[in-house]
Amino acid sequence: MLNSPLEQFAIIPLIPMKIGNLYFSFTNSSLFMLLTTGLVLLLVHSATKNGGNLVPNAWQSVVELIYDFVLNLVNEQIGGRSGNVKQKSSPCIPVTFTFLLFCNLQGMIPYSFTVTSHFIITLGLSFSLFIGITIVGFRRNGLHFPSFSLPAGVPLPSAPFSVLPELIPYRFRALSLGIRLFANMMAGHSLVKILSGFAWTMLCMKNIMYFIGDLGPLLIVFALTGLELGVAILQAYVFAISICIYLNDAINLH
Repeated sequence: MLNSPLEQFAIIPLIPMKIGNLYFSFTNSSLFMLLTTGLVLLLVHSATKNGGNLVPNAWQSVVELIYDFVLNLVNEQIGGRSGNVKQKSSPCIPVTFTFLLFCNLQGMIPYSFTVTSHFIITLGLSFSLFIGITIVGFRRNGLHFPSFSLPAGVPLPSAPFSVLPELIPYRFRALSLGIRLFANMMAGHSLVKILSGFAWTMLCMKNIMYFIGDLGPLLIVFALTGLELGVAILQAYVFAISICIYLNDAINLH
């Protein structure tokens, strides 16, 4: 019997916990999120131990590379007179990028679990950031914040007809952010699993023609694995740059 390619995304309770009708089980998803968080903290601790080295070692170079990359991204995407907001948001965006990057890369390891392949996790992360960005927008601009969706030069009487329809796609920003990450990770892993199973089946056939014909799917699997590795890095980047764009819209109104 062939296993479904979706079995790799199954949530398995490791420590079942139930209170009434509520479930608080510690699952494989929780385990790999803790492992990712511990790995990131260990990497940062190794790089910043004793204040870091004047000549950075390999781990310190990785941390500095990630931080400088995301910091340049923040400075490029968030413009205007928003230096104070940049300083306050600078820790959040590198942490989000690093967590998603390690979650995505960890999912490439055989027999591991891809945390970001579950919509509830990506949606929870995107909605929490979306709520925070909305709070920043209201704190900085007050009741003028909804005017970010109002094009310049629109007459005041027609402003409600322009603002209200634009609030609907604004709320869908968080939804699209979560769907994009979840869909790309799930689709890529499923495709690699399907082609890997096909290549393995042909390899096990007791026929020389099947063995020779297996070289094509096997090469495609290797190519897709490299492509999926690039997608894992790219999706963390897209998530981070989307946060910067949304934050810039909330800070710098038209």
